[in-house]
Amino acid sequence: MSAPSQSGGAPITDRRQLVEYFENACKPPSRWRLGTEHEKFVFDRETLRPLPFEGERGIEAFLHELMRFGWEPMREDGRVVALELGRCHITLEPGGQLELAGAPLETIHEACDEVQTHLRQVKEVAGELDVGLIGLGFQPKWTREQTPWMPKQRYDIMKAYMPKVGTLGLDMMLRTSTVQVNIDYGSEADMIKKFRVGLALQPVATALFANSPFTEGRPNGFVSYRSQIWTDTDADRCGMLDWVFDDDMGFERYMEYALDVPMYFVHRDGHYIDASGQSFRDFMAGRLPALPGERPTMSDWDDHLTTLFPEVRLKRFMEMRGADGGPWGRLCALPALWAGLCYDSDALEAAWALCRDFTREERNALRAEAPIHGLKTPFRDGTLGDIAREVVAIAIEGLRRRGRLDARDRDETIYLEGLAEIAETGVTPAEHLLALYHGRWNQSVDPVFTEFAY
Repeated sequence: MSAPSQSGGAPITDRRQLVEYFENACKPPSRWRLGTEHEKFVFDRETLRPLPFEGERGIEAFLHELMRFGWEPMREDGRVVALELGRCHITLEPGGQLELAGAPLETIHEACDEVQTHLRQVKEVAGELDVGLIGLGFQPKWTREQTPWMPKQRYDIMKAYMPKVGTLGLDMMLRTSTVQVNIDYGSEADMIKKFRVGLALQPVATALFANSPFTEGRPNGFVSYRSQIWTDTDADRCGMLDWVFDDDMGFERYMEYALDVPMYFVHRDGHYIDASGQSFRDFMAGRLPALPGERPTMSDWDDHLTTLFPEVRLKRFMEMRGADGGPWGRLCALPALWAGLCYDSDALEAAWALCRDFTREERNALRAEAPIHGLKTPFRDGTLGDIAREVVAIAIEGLRRRGRLDARDRDETIYLEGLAEIAETGVTPAEHLLALYHGRWNQSVDPVFTEFAY
């Protein structure tokens, strides 16, 4: 989730300001950047349990130790709950998942360097505290009740609200982990095409990165249980947004959608005020029950947009949200995939040509089936794996045409080599884990904490 909220600013006086929020974020291709966000579970190496917030080896102690690398603390109620360094943030998910929200960077090479630097830092601290870190889409061993809550006010509000709107929202908060990439758009038309390609092909990313086949020590029947959890979290703010493919799609249409999504909170003077289930439209009119007579600021609008969870999310950039967390070697693959598809005009057109005739029913069927069957999901006369191979090939060509070289004169296609192998074999990371579970792991998930730890 996002860094701690920053309240303040002048009240919004016109709905047009909400549309301009998106319009003013349009950038020419020369200014397009990529931001990579990835989460990982932190666990006690002896017990394999997730870490509590407090204690000499707790999450807060972990954050304090990371400050040796220049990170500045961000506090809530006097406790360190996040760190910042330049345009990077380290934040906490509700169950103690540690997230790096990276800076907007020009190339995948830079993004990968950022990831490597972060992992060196967290591994150094983890070694001293005798804790481990692992990237998976879902906590493979412990129950919801055994997972500690992080002491953040916004999570208290969400914790109370989630059971009212779905059965798996608390699992989403406590036990899932993801990697996502933020991309820029050049115009309203460019945003629309990227949004449509992103939604239609998000099941491909879900399958390629599927990495959550275990729940509470046993196979759960899914290759991406993390993805499945979003289908019963909160229908008001999740899903495939079928209307994005309608003729009236644009910044204003997304604004109308966002206004209709119930609120979670309002941030004022360092505190989160519970506005769960209330209407941002009422807020605009000064009729919000939580703050009668007050009107929202642009920071309130920005906060509200972070509480929407569709498969692709629009803010002042676009977030591709369909992938499970994974090992460090795959963290650079997701930004490479979407940069290859969206940051080269020929590739974006090829990707749109590939999926533009997908029907609403087909898109939703892929969304429903990819978490279960992965690349083996049936589609028309073949499988989702057939589409995935085409998607990866388009992305590779897009990156090749981008021609961004590292110090060794390698282009960004190097980050898709592992993903191309997954697409070619049709074997997801989750299926690899399941083969180990039924083989030499002797039906135990415990070895995942050693063999796949960072």
